[in-house]
Amino acid sequence: MALPKRKISKSRGRKRRTHQKAKVPNPSACPQCSEPKLPHHVCSSCGYYKGRSVLETEEV
Repeated sequence: MALPKRKISKSRGRKRRTHQKAKVPNPSACPQCSEPKLPHHVCSSCGYYKGRSVLETEEV
């Protein structure tokens, strides 16, 4: 089994891991009600997805 010849410094290891992070969700505007929603998800405020009603929501 291979062994490292030298110790890898903290900064070198952290440079390698800079891309392993969680991405911030990028919300878009709902075409029906203009509320922010995640792409490919049903709008939580109006219940529409791809131009048709999927969930019934209460009218306030």
